[in-house]
Amino acid sequence: MIKPLLTLACVVGLASTCRAADKPNVLFIAIDDLRPELGCYGSEIAVSPNLDALANDGLLFNRAYCQQAICRPSRASLMTGARPETTGLFHNYVSLRELQPDIVTLPQHFIAHGYETAYCGKIFHQGDTDEENSWSRSPVKWIKGIEKPVGGYALPENNKIKSDNMKEMLAKYGEAARRGLGSGPAYENADVPDTAYGDGYNTRLAIETMKQMAKADKPFFLGLGFKKPHLNWTAPKRYWDLYDPDKIPMAAHSDAPEGGAAMGLHASFELRTRAGIPKIGPLGPELSRTLKHAYLACVSYVDAQVGLMVRALEDAGVRDNTIIIVWGDHGWHLGDLGVWGKATNYEIATRVPLMIWTPGMKSRGKPTDALVELVDMYPTLCELAGLPIPDHVEGHSFVPLLDDPDRAWKKAAFSQYPNPALREWAANPLSQGMRETWFGPLIREVESRIIEQMGDTWDRELFEQHLMGYTMRTDRYRLVVWRDHRNPQADPVFVELFDHQSDPGETKNVALDNPNVVARLTQQLDAGWKAAL
Repeated sequence: MIKPLLTLACVVGLASTCRAADKPNVLFIAIDDLRPELGCYGSEIAVSPNLDALANDGLLFNRAYCQQAICRPSRASLMTGARPETTGLFHNYVSLRELQPDIVTLPQHFIAHGYETAYCGKIFHQGDTDEENSWSRSPVKWIKGIEKPVGGYALPENNKIKSDNMKEMLAKYGEAARRGLGSGPAYENADVPDTAYGDGYNTRLAIETMKQMAKADKPFFLGLGFKKPHLNWTAPKRYWDLYDPDKIPMAAHSDAPEGGAAMGLHASFELRTRAGIPKIGPLGPELSRTLKHAYLACVSYVDAQVGLMVRALEDAGVRDNTIIIVWGDHGWHLGDLGVWGKATNYEIATRVPLMIWTPGMKSRGKPTDALVELVDMYPTLCELAGLPIPDHVEGHSFVPLLDDPDRAWKKAAFSQYPNPALREWAANPLSQGMRETWFGPLIREVESRIIEQMGDTWDRELFEQHLMGYTMRTDRYRLVVWRDHRNPQADPVFVELFDHQSDPGETKNVALDNPNVVARLTQQLDAGWKAAL
């Protein structure tokens, strides 16, 4: 029997006085670099039975979007309920607390209202784990009989490749090499148990942590963060064997958008740092297929861990009083538009998987096409738990969609990204070290395309340091406006418009053909997220 989600006392704000049984637990599942490549999203090939089952009994969001398609800014945004323009965090090499020392994070808010919080794996980005403020207890650290993975790869030869490459890069470029220049292979197929890699190991830790928390007199907020399918794509052989590589469909559109911004796409820097990946030029069909196979194997590996975690909730007797929410921090191009990686302002990079299951929801198994954003998760979970929503939160609770998925909703979703073509893969401006590596010719090639397109408007400092792409997704269109971040009111440097009614793959920029639409949507973009509610 499903328990009532909340007692009246919790709803009216007396959360700290409620017994654990009166308040819902929260299982907060993060999946790194996962695009909506799942069976429940219509993937032709992905084997994802556990996530599919969760979606079929909960609510699946067909059109959910991140606020910036890179790890640290996206996670800082959703964990604080504040958008990148508010956090000030636009790349991976500055910490949240440096910029926002006093902002209240989602788990921190739950602690203040009587919850116990813990996490295993990756919830915040590395360096932003916020142990002091956001987590009230440490997770289980080890499990008898299970060895903790070390080195990133299960095969010694791959760990050696990584070590040798790092030594070579450190000798050439000093400490700058630690920002990703010394890497091992992009993928690994090893006949090992699930716990030989971090995600399988962390799932077992999370299960044991949950068992302890379930026995306490407080409700729990447990974060379980999976690092796959982030590079490197390492997964046990059993998950590779789920796929016939000859039947894996490749990107439907592998060319840059016709008439699109030359700065809108990058040169797949993150992937190219890996051993065995060409440093310039196309990857080739055989390697491309292997890479997508590796990505899919990681998706299925993570799906299996999600299944273990959900079954553990059932075994512990707390499944019927636990909110389960699953999210990806951004999408990922798998050769789409000619790019391998996240870090663009296009649909492939900004659209994310998002699903939720709650004990009291009235509509189950019916997806919603409502436009929602990752920043909306903070107020949603607050409302479901009967917590007040802090004043700083810039998202909008989607609780009403749990009962009525087809109701009218937001008019738009908003994302942004600084010039991906002339940024490193962590979204920071290009360093001199990057220019001196094997990436030098690639950077010059990309830069020449931008200069050719922009002509007299080319300005190196602007394009490398200050150019921001602001994008808005409406029911029909995606608008991308490229502006000087120092002066958002200035005229755009370039504008892109994609009509999803006729071009869902965003293959052609139709801005020049639709000046009235551009003007109307630009006005809507400038009005901001509040006007879209």
